[in-house]
Amino acid sequence: MALQPDILASTLRILRDKYVDNTFKSIPLVENMQTLGLVEQVDGGSKINHPVVLADHSTITQLSSGYESVNLAVKDPLRTAEHNWCDFVAPIVLTKKEELSNKGERAKVRILEARLKQTMGMVKREIEKQLIRGNSTILTELETLNGTSAAAGTGWFEGEAFGDGTNTVGGIAKASFPTSWQNQYQNGTFGTNRLKKMQQLIIDTQQYAPEGDIDLILASPNSYAAYKDLLQQQERYVSMTEQRNMSGRLGLEFNGARMFIETNLGFTGNITRGAGAVTAPISMYFLNSQLFSIYFDKDAYFEISPMDKVSGYVAMACEMLVRMQICSSNLSGHGLLANAES
Repeated sequence: MALQPDILASTLRILRDKYVDNTFKSIPLVENMQTLGLVEQVDGGSKINHPVVLADHSTITQLSSGYESVNLAVKDPLRTAEHNWCDFVAPIVLTKKEELSNKGERAKVRILEARLKQTMGMVKREIEKQLIRGNSTILTELETLNGTSAAAGTGWFEGEAFGDGTNTVGGIAKASFPTSWQNQYQNGTFGTNRLKKMQQLIIDTQQYAPEGDIDLILASPNSYAAYKDLLQQQERYVSMTEQRNMSGRLGLEFNGARMFIETNLGFTGNITRGAGAVTAPISMYFLNSQLFSIYFDKDAYFEISPMDKVSGYVAMACEMLVRMQICSSNLSGHGLLANAES
């Protein structure tokens, strides 16, 4: 007896959770956010209103005698950044010919599982490409960390001195808040600056971040190799017995922040626009996961639709629907390192 379309769709929904989890694990930024409980599912709406902290609420008065007047001039430090949703869909199709060529219920399920796995891989690559570089031609409504393209205007991280950013993020102009709605920035090669620029980004972000520390560094393949080369003389070796006792995956770190290779980095971006047209490779993102949130509509969290016949074709198809967006509560706790490919 042939499997009914609703049973096939239900099977895909069961398999979906495993592949969504695998997709998240393959995107370091999203994995960190998921681990910290910052992946939120909400009840839709036309836009996302995300609270951001941009100023101090009040001033401090020291009480030396107890009769000092208290400054009651206060202001609301909270503003709301408004972000549009990014909606997209990807079909999963099973043709009648494939049904006839693969007899048995297990065979059909294996075909659909392979299609689901391939679709999730495609979605993962497109999400990561847009988040990191902003050059997806499909997910153009998904926000990007890259604010260095010639006509950016809306990307999060700019190659400008702290306070000089001019883009708009979440409907808020960065120029209006030069000490909170701006990313940190450093420019310099490992050959001349060694680790000074990386350390300076850590220092700068700690001065301005309202919470958390840099806990994730995404590096282009060349900058990762250059950093690893600097550490080679300091590498230590352990006995095979000690190595067997280590649990989990070992990874490279800098100042306690995990470092991952990000193949979408290393592209050429525009920096110091105010001083003229200057370009340089964008090498690393220094990220504070506590300041990030990723939103999903709970009714479009990789939702699998019922499987129906495709009009005009001898095939059945279902759609995987996703509605998502990334937000940040403060930009000053993040950093960009340019020109560190060697």
